[in-house]
Amino acid sequence: MLTDKVCIVAGGGNGIGRATATALGAAGASVVVNDLGVSLTGESETEQPAQQVVDAIEDAGGEAMAHYGDISSLEYTEELVADTVAEYGRVDGAVNFAGILQDSICYKMTGEQFDSVINVHLRGHFALLRNLAAHWRQRAQESDDGLASQRSFLAVSSTAATNGNVGQVNYAAAKGGILAMVRTAAKELHRTNVRVNALLPSAYTRMIASMPDEEFKQNYQENKPPEKVTPLVGYMMSDEATDITGCSLRASGDMVGLMNDPATVRAAVNDDGWTIESLAESFRETVGDGEELTRV
Repeated sequence: MLTDKVCIVAGGGNGIGRATATALGAAGASVVVNDLGVSLTGESETEQPAQQVVDAIEDAGGEAMAHYGDISSLEYTEELVADTVAEYGRVDGAVNFAGILQDSICYKMTGEQFDSVINVHLRGHFALLRNLAAHWRQRAQESDDGLASQRSFLAVSSTAATNGNVGQVNYAAAKGGILAMVRTAAKELHRTNVRVNALLPSAYTRMIASMPDEEFKQNYQENKPPEKVTPLVGYMMSDEATDITGCSLRASGDMVGLMNDPATVRAAVNDDGWTIESLAESFRETVGDGEELTRV
């Protein structure tokens, strides 16, 4: 199903990224594994994680190339796309698992902690998407018939964006921004024959391993290994997913799902307009009727 496909896996040196890169290679894709080789909090750099994944793919008979660099850099991601095309002649899809954590309660979080997480998660998605979109658009314009097959960009968000996580206002904000980015880019790129979707995975990773709740971690380790996420990623990289775009997808253990985008669930209209006083009198009985309004 993925034979002859060329896929970039950003953050492919650890966790779900490593499992995904390995699975895509086993399914016949040529895989470019990007990873900066940093710790969970973003310190130190090493080429070892990306190269280890490439070695494993090649040892299994697959095609792969390691690419070491900062996914949040527009200059680097332009080079990543160019080198992939130079090596394999094309790019069919990309998925971005790159990320760090800088957890802190909101009233103690520093500006540096906020900015570093936003930079890796949100700008990192923008930088890769921007340069892939420019490349795919150019390829489409060079052909009278446009792109012969759809290209696929799969962003990686988190349920932190929808549910919130204590101590992760920076991470949740970045992951929420990714969902908005996907909805916008899907509209912009559909006419170019490019689909853009978001994946919200739940799996045992080093981020989960860093949490203090032992029972929670054990449940993930036993029931939600990273390998459980990879079939959905592979499907979204394949031509079988043609015209699936602008969607938020879930993968958690043995479950895959399609999520709704934010939508108005109840509304009330006052023909005379609203005042502070009229809202105070009727908000709970109209807009809030039957709804849980303490959402923590």
